[in-house]
Amino acid sequence: MNMEWSLKALYDSFDDESYLSDFDKCDKLIDQINNFSETKLNNFDECETKIETIISYLINYYETYSLLRTFTFLSLSTDVRNETAAKLLEKLNKKNTNLTKAMVRIQKWLASLDNLKEIIDKNTFIQKHSFFLKELIQKNKYLLSEEDELIISKMKNTGSRSWTKLQQDLTSTLMVKINLKNEDKKLPLPVVRNMAHDKDLRIREKAYHAELKAYKKIEEPMAASLNGIKGEVITTTKLRGYNSPLEKTLIDSRIDNETLETMINAIKESLPLFNKYYLHKAKLLGYDKGLPFYDLFAPVSNSNFSFTYTDARDFIVDNFRSFSPRLADYAANAFEKRWIDAKPREGKRGGAFCSNIHPIGESRILTNFTGSYSDVSTLAHELGHGYHGLCLKDETILNSDYPMPLAETASILCQTIVDSAAIEEAKSNSALAILENSISDAGQVIVDIYSRYLFETKLFEMREESSLSVNELKEIMLWAQKESYGNGIDKDFLHPYMWLCKPHYYEAGLNFYNFPYAFGLLFAKGLYARYQKEGTKFVKEYDNILRATGKMKITDVCSLAGIDINSIDFWRKSLAIIAEDISKLIKLSS
Repeated sequence: MNMEWSLKALYDSFDDESYLSDFDKCDKLIDQINNFSETKLNNFDECETKIETIISYLINYYETYSLLRTFTFLSLSTDVRNETAAKLLEKLNKKNTNLTKAMVRIQKWLASLDNLKEIIDKNTFIQKHSFFLKELIQKNKYLLSEEDELIISKMKNTGSRSWTKLQQDLTSTLMVKINLKNEDKKLPLPVVRNMAHDKDLRIREKAYHAELKAYKKIEEPMAASLNGIKGEVITTTKLRGYNSPLEKTLIDSRIDNETLETMINAIKESLPLFNKYYLHKAKLLGYDKGLPFYDLFAPVSNSNFSFTYTDARDFIVDNFRSFSPRLADYAANAFEKRWIDAKPREGKRGGAFCSNIHPIGESRILTNFTGSYSDVSTLAHELGHGYHGLCLKDETILNSDYPMPLAETASILCQTIVDSAAIEEAKSNSALAILENSISDAGQVIVDIYSRYLFETKLFEMREESSLSVNELKEIMLWAQKESYGNGIDKDFLHPYMWLCKPHYYEAGLNFYNFPYAFGLLFAKGLYARYQKEGTKFVKEYDNILRATGKMKITDVCSLAGIDINSIDFWRKSLAIIAEDISKLIKLSS
């Protein structure tokens, strides 16, 4: 089966007439919106017609722009040395900047309307986009003048976006020297990082030390990148009147600070539970000081549990079918039509992501598949993102933009479906391996994510005063890991470079992209518990919940599921599900 994706549903190449035509079309649409905002939004005549026009123009522009940018970004993701893609992506970022003034005018004009509610109530088309309009108005209070916003937007192209690209380029092309079976090799970073799941302790330990050593080659430019990005974020959020980068993230995420604090408090309560798991795993592997970082993902059974790519497809599709035929058919289609790029290779970025391409109702998924069960689980996770996009297919593009915490719900639910079904079907050794992998993933999403949240909080605090050196970044990462993992991890073998290898830190628009994973996991656990009680009748409701994620605040989306996310009891109940799994693991492996 082909493990590289096809992008032909978008464009054949950068020389494709359709690509070139859409590139020109983008400019025309920007001019159209700019001219309209300059000539029509200087009065309040025919407001209903003007709002309809604004919505229609924006839908047309964002559909065209998203096709161009997605094709270009995806092309670059599998070949960071593609100079054509890099230059075109930079041009597209600059194009989008040309819409800045118009968007500021639109937001300020909408915020000045006295009769918006009346217009929304009587016009069905506008009513469908009421949440989008109200959110624009809400964020108007944080807008600067048209000129200032334009300057900031242009400066990002030579500021944070350049730093982001540098991080992607250096980590995607970093080759790691490692000796395997008495042979010196140079391997791509994702391949070496995936060795953390290898059955052989010697390989896991070698990979860990080789990885850390390789980072020394790029640590200084990476520290400069991180300082540049976070410095820009601090400056722009202050200029716009936010209290902090975290406040901006919460507003963008459509979540209240009360909800975040409630969830974080529940996570803190759960840390001793995870420490118990890590200590038990350490004991199984023969350690008495907690787990060294390189054995966090070590297999605990002798099950010969590896997958070919075809095996992974069948495993995922079959287990998805136990939840929903629609979900299974989506996944089968993604494999068959080559929507997935799973083959690790030099020049391809590490990690995994899913890009939902709303205008064509498709998605593209990038992973680095090496055959471990963790890779299968990652595939299921990313397919969950794709299914989320499928559920939003019939919404307009303006109603398809969901916030970070809800972005992780569908993906983590899909992991839960696969893990739960696999544990039921597997033989004892395999069941133990799957269960332990599931708990290990939960530990990453709760414990490690909490360490990243602590790290980023401290990073912003210190960056207010000055840039951080490589040593300072390493020190606060080690501090955060000790705070989170406690005595469950060997303090002599932590990961001081976790700030370098995680791309989420290097996106100026994705600050604190850590707690959304914990939210997604625990919300997904709550949803899955409902599915276990209600069966297939819940699946339709679940699809409706996903469809609502682009046009509601998070509290309202969760209310559709009958969940109060401001109650610590909800978070405790979800964490209790993981506690049951840990107890089961200890019993099975003792």
